[in-house]
Amino acid sequence: MEAQKEALQRIISTLANKNEEIQNFIDTLNHTLKGVQANSSNVIAELDEEFDGLYAILDEMKESMTNSIKQEQAHKSQELQNQLSQCSNALENSEELLEFAARSLDIKDPEEFSKAARQIKDRVTMASAFRISLKPKVSDNMTHLMVDFSQERQMLQALKFLPVPKAPEIDPVECLVADNAVTIVWRMPEEDNKIDHFVLEYRKTNFDGLPRVKDETCWELIDYIKGTEYTLSGLKFDSKYMNLRVRACNKAVAGEYSDPVTLETKALVFNLDNTSSHLNLKVEDSYVEWDPTGGKGQENKIKGKENKGRSGTPSPKRTSVSSRSPSIRGSRDRFTGESYTVLGDTAIESGQHYWEVRAQKDCKSYSVGVAYKNLGKFDQLGKTNTSWCIHVNNWLQTTFAAKHNNKAKALDMTVPDRIGVYCDFDGGQLSFYNASSKQLLYTFKTKFTQPLLPGFMVWCGGLALSTGLQVPSAVKMLQKSENGLSGSASSLTNVTQ
Repeated sequence: MEAQKEALQRIISTLANKNEEIQNFIDTLNHTLKGVQANSSNVIAELDEEFDGLYAILDEMKESMTNSIKQEQAHKSQELQNQLSQCSNALENSEELLEFAARSLDIKDPEEFSKAARQIKDRVTMASAFRISLKPKVSDNMTHLMVDFSQERQMLQALKFLPVPKAPEIDPVECLVADNAVTIVWRMPEEDNKIDHFVLEYRKTNFDGLPRVKDETCWELIDYIKGTEYTLSGLKFDSKYMNLRVRACNKAVAGEYSDPVTLETKALVFNLDNTSSHLNLKVEDSYVEWDPTGGKGQENKIKGKENKGRSGTPSPKRTSVSSRSPSIRGSRDRFTGESYTVLGDTAIESGQHYWEVRAQKDCKSYSVGVAYKNLGKFDQLGKTNTSWCIHVNNWLQTTFAAKHNNKAKALDMTVPDRIGVYCDFDGGQLSFYNASSKQLLYTFKTKFTQPLLPGFMVWCGGLALSTGLQVPSAVKMLQKSENGLSGSASSLTNVTQ
């Protein structure tokens, strides 16, 4: 009986997912139906306006084209209404089956339960929800012809008609996602020398399927693209996916959209965890600044907030790639003493990740690195066996060093304006780069045995973070090259428990 319950639970889950797909498709059909009606009305209105200026010569054309549009509207409306009716019936039947399946879970008698489970299985096999097509049979665009009125009135007998451009075809194989840029490539299904330009639309989403009518974000538009390739650069990948679609335009009208493609755009996104920061640090999302007056007169107030937060405030987050959980660190104490430290709010448990840090030009001292969640409140980055960092000291004289387990290795190179941090959790590598030139500054090689939190120390200055970044291609190549050589951090390499 337990096995049958598990099977029934899977059936219920499958039905629920299918119902969601059908509901989304119904929304799409309704949206398309409204588009057919609205677009057909707009087209007829445009034709009326044009034909009013052409009088007798175009009267016959007007009537003919209007009839064609109305016939196409009627045809498309009928097709969509038929699909809408089929989907509604399928959804109603599926919901009844889902309700019957849910009630069956409460049946105590094994024989009755088995009978009900077999009935549900047979009905699911024959359910229309799994046989209907979830793609509209028609679109909401009218395949009418638009008139080119650029000729003078005395040349009306030689009117030319521009056909609506066909939908471009995006080539997913040629599309590229790298270095926080997306390159999209498309082609026309057949040659069309009347095309003037293309329009590209894109939007970020966390849904991996086709774009939905009720998606949470609006399409962003890039207009007047002359070629059949375009690169969106300088993006922040703060969502899992991106939808893209293209359409062609001639001098008169825009054509159908291409079938949309969904490309994966994952990257590590995190902010600074204000609940972990030293009282002398002023933290705001991705920026931290030294504040020498921050701890005065505020300790009791902040302690009260912390005590309140321990009962009702979510603790920092947890991720394996960048998924988060409220239980990664529990309720830890703030850093105190001379540990002017703040941690990131998202932990790393696996995968390869990259982020960048820029220091204020007058910053006297700062550290950038990672640490285990159990880093003590008095501990400083690089001075324990559970933290790794690169440290810059501009006080009195400039020093630049890699630190771990209270050991330091001086780095004989210029301190860059921006430091890139590359973390390969599974490969046991933590590398630091000049973010501008991608010059390797230092690499720690170890075996990470606990989730890592990005860590930052700052004194007399400020640090700005850039997250939502992919691992740069140049860094990937340097890592491959470096892995073929001996470790660059042999003196500080270790395995921590």
